[in-house]
Amino acid sequence: MLDNNITTEKKKLTVGLRTIITILTIVIVIVGIVFVLRFVGKSQLSKAIAGERNADVGESSTALSENQILYKGKVYQLNEDLISVLVMGIDTETVDDVGGQSWKAGDTANKGGQADTLFLTVINPHKKEISFIAINRNTMADVDVWDDEGNYTGVITYQISLQHGYGDGGVESCERQVKAVSRMLFNIPINSYAAISMDGVPKLNDAIGGVDVTVLDDIVYPEYNMSLHTGENVTLKGKTAYWYVRLRNENAFNSNQLRLDRQKQYLKAFINKAKEKSLSDIRIALDLYKTMGEYMVTDIDLSTFTYMATEYLNYDFDLDNIYTLEGETMNGTQFEEFYMDEDAAEEMIVNLFYEEVK
Repeated sequence: MLDNNITTEKKKLTVGLRTIITILTIVIVIVGIVFVLRFVGKSQLSKAIAGERNADVGESSTALSENQILYKGKVYQLNEDLISVLVMGIDTETVDDVGGQSWKAGDTANKGGQADTLFLTVINPHKKEISFIAINRNTMADVDVWDDEGNYTGVITYQISLQHGYGDGGVESCERQVKAVSRMLFNIPINSYAAISMDGVPKLNDAIGGVDVTVLDDIVYPEYNMSLHTGENVTLKGKTAYWYVRLRNENAFNSNQLRLDRQKQYLKAFINKAKEKSLSDIRIALDLYKTMGEYMVTDIDLSTFTYMATEYLNYDFDLDNIYTLEGETMNGTQFEEFYMDEDAAEEMIVNLFYEEVK
């Protein structure tokens, strides 16, 4: 009888031990997968897809070390650990006919759609903070142009948002837009890109339970069921979020700046809410990535996103970290034109991408 009890206890111990070993094995495999994804993701982000390691800012000198510049009498070193990602909001609707398509190229080689929204994300591991450079879509810059048959015709000064249209609407358009933005901002290095169709806004917005904002200006369009007034506190849901970041009064001068202010406000509120939810459950961040996949063209794969989600969630971000290019808006022959203040832009690039050598 005693032997039977001992045998039973041994069996229980053996089953329990196997269960523990199985659980530990699963945990080790999961941790290993995450580790590999993080490692691969970090490696992919470290490579610039456009721009130079040393941007065309400041002054060069034989007395300076590699990747150093002289700016206003001080020596600065390029922050080589910096990660920059160009985020584009594209005005073609790829999934749902939410707002129609405001730009049509017809049956040509250039059908990429305009980059209505442009934010350059700057991730600084040294300061553990995330900043954004909000780029006015009407900024006049060098744009590479192709004809309707796909033949390259040269560089023309156009609104920077038009560059994305000169391509296939996919990787080709994105890479050309990245190159144009890098060139406009003194050839700064850009590591990655994400182009999101604007019709993805409602689903992304609702995936985190809506976004709370204080309305910045009157947005009254009965045809879109929009009636928001300055100063109202609202939770944007569904198509209301889409129209809040998309609509502008094209008959009002410099209306794009008012829309850009709303986009900056929305971006801050969206990121902070998504960050708050993801910190409690990292799966929310991964679900957002999957949701965006239906509306997005990007070179950020799952391994890169896993690294970013686990590494940067605790980084500081607030409205003070959203920078806007200074300059002047003028009426062009057909459309408004924004001319960037080169000196102010250079100072911003030095402050964000370089560190003073003490």
